[in-house]
Amino acid sequence: MGGTRAVGLLALGSFAMGTDAYAMAGLLPDMGADLGVSVSLAGQSVTAFTLCYALAAPLFSAVLARWGTRTVLVAALVVFVLANSGTALAGSYAALLGSRALAGAGAGLFTPAAATAAVALVPPERRGRALGLVLGGMSAGTVLGVPLGLLVAAGSGWRAALWLVTALGLAALLGVAAALPPVRGAAAPSLRDRIGALARPRVAVVVAVTFTQTVASLGLYTYLEPVLHRVADVGSAVPYLWVWGIGGVCGSFLAGTLVDRTGKPARLAVTLLGVLGGALALLPWTGAVPGLVLLPLLVWGAVGWAFVVPQQHRLLAGDSSGTGAAAVGLNSSATYLGGAVGSALGGLALARGLDARLLPLLAAGAAFAGVLLHLTVARRTTGPVLPDNAHGAGAAAEAPERNAS
Repeated sequence: MGGTRAVGLLALGSFAMGTDAYAMAGLLPDMGADLGVSVSLAGQSVTAFTLCYALAAPLFSAVLARWGTRTVLVAALVVFVLANSGTALAGSYAALLGSRALAGAGAGLFTPAAATAAVALVPPERRGRALGLVLGGMSAGTVLGVPLGLLVAAGSGWRAALWLVTALGLAALLGVAAALPPVRGAAAPSLRDRIGALARPRVAVVVAVTFTQTVASLGLYTYLEPVLHRVADVGSAVPYLWVWGIGGVCGSFLAGTLVDRTGKPARLAVTLLGVLGGALALLPWTGAVPGLVLLPLLVWGAVGWAFVVPQQHRLLAGDSSGTGAAAVGLNSSATYLGGAVGSALGGLALARGLDARLLPLLAAGAAFAGVLLHLTVARRTTGPVLPDNAHGAGAAAEAPERNAS
């Protein structure tokens, strides 16, 4: 199978992950009513998913460090499918939290391995676009999968939406297991590799900035429905989630092209983060004009998803011995740790009576804090993010094949 088609399989897996992770925001009211808990408490199922992604996945990856890329991807999808089946069958709040945590571990294994594999499967000049395609698969899940899942939930209940996600994950599992070619390089870096990568100052800065971005973006997204109800008095959040996802697809695909053409991923990342902060800060003031709220949602989706591409590209550039895979794993963990912290704090704020209209302003503050961190700390570090003894974002993939399944 050619590299482009193989990357398409990885994008299909990302599509299933995106549908699962982002459909939950629209399912929280029905889930809470069914299980007898509040929306803010139901939102902690998102925290369980993201926290387990961030913390448990690196530990599992350390255990699986000697497995080949394809084996890790298949194992991750098996866990993902079983976990979503468990969510669909959950009869208690505890079962819901447990199954969402397991799904987060599966997603945490899949995403960094898929990014590393995508880079290894294509020529150097197409690696930014390959990363954009994989990430675009996840954002496409928000455009196509999330509205479809919410439509299914409206007709047949929230559990039916989870069965849809399970079916998508199963389709990705069968495709990857049957057709993904061997990929060079270790897909699952050890815990020592991850800690060693974090000890590099510029890697630590990239990961920290990613954390602040996802506190703002993913944390706020969890409670988008109550925010929209308060800001613009909307009934169903589905059309607005769709607009956000359309922006995400556009941002994911365009970001890869911009990285390849400009060769300045650091500058692109901080610009996108600043635009994100501006869009979130404007969101509470758009309710007075009908339809105006769609504009910051579109921009938020576009820059929020685009941001990941230059960040991962920076971490993979100059990799010659698998350090890039460890750095990408750290960045993925930071992504979901930020989402976990953001959703936990948002749920706590709502439970304490904070006006939902103020949540976007707090999220904007987190985004601007990331910009400040980048500008003040990144400039004090010198040299490449990783040792500059290789050329291109996936030099490890050009070395002799190691641990390929």
